[in-house]
Amino acid sequence: TIYDEIVKVSNEDSVANARLVARLEGVPVGISSGAALQAAIVVGSRPENKGKNLVVIIPSFAERYLSTILFEGLGS
Repeated sequence: TIYDEIVKVSNEDSVANARLVARLEGVPVGISSGAALQAAIVVGSRPENKGKNLVVIIPSFAERYLSTILFEGLGS
């Protein structure tokens, strides 16, 4: 196989991480990017990964999510 595991993450965590990156770093990332970040948080928090560096690929930007939950309530 070309992957080691699949990490399931919730929609809520995915959206929260995407919003966090936009707020803290000024980079408008999409929901799938938030999911990738959440998976990295899960993997990185394991004891065997303490002190290791993780690389996360940001697969999407926020413009494709303008009409989704990602932007819900932000304009009010």
